[in-house]
Amino acid sequence: MQHEKGFTLLELMITVVIVAILAGIALPAYSDYVLRGKFAEATGNLADLRVKMEQYYADNRRYSTDAGGGICGIPGVPNGNTPVASDQRYFTYGCASTAPNGLGDQQFVLTATGVPAEGLAGISFNVNHANAKQTIVAAGTDMAGRGYTVGTTACWTRKKPAQC
Repeated sequence: MQHEKGFTLLELMITVVIVAILAGIALPAYSDYVLRGKFAEATGNLADLRVKMEQYYADNRRYSTDAGGGICGIPGVPNGNTPVASDQRYFTYGCASTAPNGLGDQQFVLTATGVPAEGLAGISFNVNHANAKQTIVAAGTDMAGRGYTVGTTACWTRKKPAQC
């Protein structure tokens, strides 16, 4: 008596179901992991831009390019209100200097806003002159739909819903 070698249809179906279940669990977790990896661009560049703003303040006693205020004094950036980072891909950057006195603006806020085409619509990261960090997630956006807490968090969110 000879036995046929191979797999039965039932064995193949069970294997396919197991692989589908594992993929259903692993794929969303991996996608979120990749998304959180993109946050590193924003937080790293904001930290770098903040250091540049503090260097400018140390040299000029103001965060603005002149005593009238209004334009951030980021060295090497002609229009300091829209700085560009060399590795900029997932976020766009902005700067606003405020609170003028006789010398110029004495406060600033740097912002990294997620690029919608990269799946980051609705999230932005901020840091100000006092090194206060914030994450803002807008309601009804991609990021809110992925489980990130809508509103403002007093830190740079690293994991959902709003873990710092």
